[in-house]
Amino acid sequence: MSVATKPKLSTKPVMEPRAIFGPAGNRVRVSDESKRRTEALRKPQRPKVPISHSPLSVVQSNVSVDSSNSSDSSSSNSSFKTASSRKTVKRNGVKQAKPKVASTADESVTEIYPAISGPLKRCDWITPFSDPLYTSFHDEEWGVPVHDDRKLFELLVFSQALAELSWPTILNKRDIFRKLFDDFDPSSIAQFTEKKMLSLKVDGCLLLSEPKLRAIVVNAKVILKVQQELGSFGSYCWGFVNHKPLRNGFRHARQVPVKTPKAELMSKDMMRRGFRCVGPTVVYSFMQVVGIVNDHLVTCFRYQECNANVKKEIKPRTEETVAN
Repeated sequence: MSVATKPKLSTKPVMEPRAIFGPAGNRVRVSDESKRRTEALRKPQRPKVPISHSPLSVVQSNVSVDSSNSSDSSSSNSSFKTASSRKTVKRNGVKQAKPKVASTADESVTEIYPAISGPLKRCDWITPFSDPLYTSFHDEEWGVPVHDDRKLFELLVFSQALAELSWPTILNKRDIFRKLFDDFDPSSIAQFTEKKMLSLKVDGCLLLSEPKLRAIVVNAKVILKVQQELGSFGSYCWGFVNHKPLRNGFRHARQVPVKTPKAELMSKDMMRRGFRCVGPTVVYSFMQVVGIVNDHLVTCFRYQECNANVKKEIKPRTEETVAN
């Protein structure tokens, strides 16, 4: 009897679980069913915190977390406290502010505009290498409606001088032009004698060719006649467009013409009145610079600004008409 019971006792220790050494350390293997139950319980406990806010490398290098948050991560509710700690993360010692959403389109443009780097978009003939005076002339004067007779006469002379000089050269000599031509006072220039006209020199050379200088003196006399007939030279010039500037929505410089039918009509009438050196090309350049026509490219920031200037000038005139 005793011999039969000994083999039964020797087989029992073989069925007991054994302690083994695995990658995670010493542990006791359990049955597959117990493993599945343990994994099923662990799955819902995984943290559901979105990690897409910032990469782990960025957080480790640029982010400092409060000491209270680091201690909370070791507690039982670490998954929820870690999510709350990330909301108070500071970058370079400054809390991140949530981006403000613009309520209107104008506000969004205002917020985006300062982020845009680089120079303003101008007409194609203005480049980064253009003369600063020429660039300022484009940004402040070219295409702005002009009604003052002296200013109109000055720009008419400059438009005629373009046959011999460039805009940058004219603008660099602008003060000399104004000094020699008595600030473009038509009544004063109309009194110029032959000797006075031939004395308009710079560094021993005439400011312009003799035909151009003679034309300026003659045109001053004609302007005085126009003033007596129509009240002002400005009224005469702006009458060709019904006192409202023309707007050409050109996108490229190659589309801008050198003359138009309107310029040809104005040129013929001016020559009929006795003006000299006022061909269609000269007249159209004059119309462009004095704002009778807005030939800024639509991509240029000055296109809309010149249109806005027109609205400001038309409104007071309308109120004066109603008051009368």
